[in-house]
Amino acid sequence: MDSETKIKELLNKMKKLENGEKLDLSSDEDLSIAIMNLISIEEHLFFTAEKTSKTKYFDILKEVRAMRVELLKKIIKDYEGEVWCISKHLLAASMRLMEVGTKAQAKGEDVQAHDFFKKSWDLYNLFWAVNLKEDNKGSSLVPTESGLRKDKETPIQYLKNDFLGKLSKMISKMFDCCSE
Repeated sequence: MDSETKIKELLNKMKKLENGEKLDLSSDEDLSIAIMNLISIEEHLFFTAEKTSKTKYFDILKEVRAMRVELLKKIIKDYEGEVWCISKHLLAASMRLMEVGTKAQAKGEDVQAHDFFKKSWDLYNLFWAVNLKEDNKGSSLVPTESGLRKDKETPIQYLKNDFLGKLSKMISKMFDCCSE
């Protein structure tokens, strides 16, 4: 089975999630971006505390972290293993690559910037692939070489042949962030 057929089958499976309607995750998408920024704020507070030797920044960091944890629970309600940490790090890495891409773009390094942006986008969509629930029994969609499969026990297998990019395109087609 070729990649195009696998992607089409995967899209058909994902459409079943939609129950005939567009999947509107715009609020969760907005929340995920807010969480990304809270993670970045945590990082900046840490470095500011260390650079200035002022512990007040650690106190603020503690408050920001508590808010980030509370908000992340709104998206990641049920998780197993290390999915919580994987999710947090996928968002953090996505945000960081986006910032590196923006800096490269500002230097006129457009090709490198677009590579960073693509990686950022792919990680962001992988966050959603890890956290989308297919049913009420806790089964999630697990990326594999042949597509997403419903599974609650198999860990994510790292992907070959730019499957991450194909997965990213498929997930971004599902979301309609402009639905209000």
